[in-house]
Amino acid sequence: MSRKNEAKRQDNFFNVCGQCNSCCKGVRPPVTPKRRKTIEDYLKSHPIQGVEPPYFTSENEYTHPREDAKGYCIFYDKETRLCRIHPVKPETCVAGPITFDVNPKTKRLEYYLKTDRICPLAGRICTLKDGTLQKHLTSAKREIRRLVLELEPESLKAVLKIEEPDTFKVEEEEMKKAKKKLAAAKP
Repeated sequence: MSRKNEAKRQDNFFNVCGQCNSCCKGVRPPVTPKRRKTIEDYLKSHPIQGVEPPYFTSENEYTHPREDAKGYCIFYDKETRLCRIHPVKPETCVAGPITFDVNPKTKRLEYYLKTDRICPLAGRICTLKDGTLQKHLTSAKREIRRLVLELEPESLKAVLKIEEPDTFKVEEEEMKKAKKKLAAAKP
């Protein structure tokens, strides 16, 4: 994708996401050890006023960004309604509104799109006729594969327990590099 087209897609996402905050409240995106280090390194050179370590918690059996008293991710800027660590944000944040699961029978990685009822961006990218959905799906799959490969097995199991209502399957694939991990991830 050209830089111009990528910038246009990002602007489109920012314009839609800037009107909503549902992804940044009570969602708890998983963070791998590698992504955690990347975020912490980023914050050393891009400190956020009022946001101090520890940046993460391991509640819910996996590591995710801490939340403020109202349940918002500590990296969410309530004034701009944007992510303050956008260049290095967690994989599932990059992938949104695409999410994932593992099929317990086939042990294949499945990709789901949230409905516009819970995510205005999902509705928007589905109506665009310029291939935005497929371009984003390609990017989302790359991020989700990375997450699956880098998460500790117990963390992946915990993440897969999270229900994802109002989604529909858009694609699935076999992940040969993670076949054993996916087989152990869901009963």
